[in-house]
Amino acid sequence: MNTQWQQTIEQTIDNLSKNSPFKDLTDNAKTMLTSALRNLDVVTREEFDVQAAMLVRTREKLEALEKQVAALESLSK
Repeated sequence: MNTQWQQTIEQTIDNLSKNSPFKDLTDNAKTMLTSALRNLDVVTREEFDVQAAMLVRTREKLEALEKQVAALESLSK
C-alpha cells in the first residue's frame, strides 16, 4: 500500500540516484527508508480528518447528554 507521500519520496530518491555510481547505495537507502516509514505509527491526512470529524460529533452528543442529565437531576430534586 503506497501512499502519495511514499511515492513522492521514492520518486525523489529515484531521480537523485539516476546515473549515479552510488545506485546500489541509494537502492539500499530507499529500501531502509521505506521500511522505516512503514513502521511509523502514522495515519493519512484523510484518516485524520475522518477521526477529527467523528470526535466533533461525539463531543456534541456528549454535551447534549450532559444537558439532559442535568435537566433530569434538577427535576428529581
